[in-house]
Amino acid sequence: MELKKVEERTNMGAKLYVTPQPALMIATYDADGTPDVMMAAWGGQYDNNQVCFSLSKHKTTDNLRLNKAFTLSYADARTVVESDYFGIVSGNDVKDKVAKAGFTVTKSQNVNAPIINEYPLTMECRVVEMRDDEEGGAWVVGEIVNAIADPSILTDGKIDIKKLNPVAWDGSSFNYLTLGDSVGTAWNSGMVLKK
Repeated sequence: MELKKVEERTNMGAKLYVTPQPALMIATYDADGTPDVMMAAWGGQYDNNQVCFSLSKHKTTDNLRLNKAFTLSYADARTVVESDYFGIVSGNDVKDKVAKAGFTVTKSQNVNAPIINEYPLTMECRVVEMRDDEEGGAWVVGEIVNAIADPSILTDGKIDIKKLNPVAWDGSSFNYLTLGDSVGTAWNSGMVLKK
């Protein structure tokens, strides 16, 4: 199909990603209880207490099928090197890549999955739906059973996004970016046009 040009715009084709995307850290246990974590950018909030993501075939997809549980955290500016490493190296090739990165684990008390201690915000999740694809990957929906936060990222008992300092993945430039300052407030900034 030949693409038509929109005046004063540049056609980018179908390869530009919806960007930026959260750099999600999915942690699971394998069959012998070794923790594994990978970075995934193809995911986000699905419902009030659910998350979803799409994965190609990975050690993580095998672990999700096995345990039906995972923890989900955000890569942050402080952990970007280790988080990127978790996205580069397969748990099939490096048996305990979590320890190799110098990270530590606590077993979740609510789901059969590891909590990566170095990530200050973690959602403990159980798999509620998993649709396999023909190549061994899957589309996964997880129910958030509980979220745990390190006190260092809280202000007045609420998660402070500036203290968390999560990184987003920019699929158009292949960079990790931090969030900037607030430019408006939800369900409020647009009220000026409602008058």
